[in-house]
Amino acid sequence: MLVEIPLLSPDEVPTFRDELARATWEDGNSTAGHQSALVKRNLQVPEACPRLPGLRSTVLRALAGNGLFQSAVLPRVIFPPMFNRYEGGMGFGLHVDNALRPLPGTDQRIRTDVSVTLFLSDPESYDGGELIIEDTYGTHEVKLEAGSAVAYPSTSLHLVRPVTRGVRLASFFWVQSLVREAADRATLFELDGAIMSLNQREAGSDLAVRLTGTYHNLLRRWTDR
Repeated sequence: MLVEIPLLSPDEVPTFRDELARATWEDGNSTAGHQSALVKRNLQVPEACPRLPGLRSTVLRALAGNGLFQSAVLPRVIFPPMFNRYEGGMGFGLHVDNALRPLPGTDQRIRTDVSVTLFLSDPESYDGGELIIEDTYGTHEVKLEAGSAVAYPSTSLHLVRPVTRGVRLASFFWVQSLVREAADRATLFELDGAIMSLNQREAGSDLAVRLTGTYHNLLRRWTDR
């Protein structure tokens, strides 16, 4: 399931990019696994950058207040957002994200159930840079407006096409969900959407209450303990 999520408003994006422009950058292979390092060509904001905590906080606050993200992803743990930059032919070849990621500054790891890319550059400002995602329903090409994010299962093969003009800025991170299986998350997301639509037409109806009960009973059954 791929879900497009408007996350930062048009007013927030320029301020966020100005702050990101003051950050330092390093070779993106510093955080790549062995296989990914063979096909990864980009720049990233390093953990030591003093502006990184503020950038991360902005994204995390937006996620916390975004009902669509909460409904679609059902987050248990969000990996601290990272930031990358593609320019001058940089790209990221076909790969799959590592199943486990160590949380920075801790001895803990999270399971990567959902991958998220938040686009930060206006799409008309660069050529290339499309996020290509392969899943059971085919191949999907994603290039969103600045401030919008896409969430998709971390089991998907994906790539970033080389950027041939301009600069592609993005934030990327992973989520360990309360619900491990992507199909179960998709069912809950669809049911939650149906309940919200029903409540808009018939607030507090008996059917809405019963469907809400079904939603929570499924969530109890499928929650990863």
